[in-house]
Amino acid sequence: MAARAESKASKSQLSGVRVTLKRSPIGTPESHRLVLRGLGLRHIRQTVIRPDTAQVRGMIRKVGYLLEVGKP
Repeated sequence: MAARAESKASKSQLSGVRVTLKRSPIGTPESHRLVLRGLGLRHIRQTVIRPDTAQVRGMIRKVGYLLEVGKP
């Protein structure tokens, strides 16, 4: 059963999106800073991998001018 859980985890990693914070959120609206926090980004050049869902894509679209997006 553990092998099944591992295979599911690896599938979710493969179908993710890599998000890197490239610009400082200083001077941006508070809602944009909250979106960055929701994505798990706190520091410039920090990279996280998030699942490729409609919700995450919408968050990326809102603050895309601060981010670099790519495949994991």
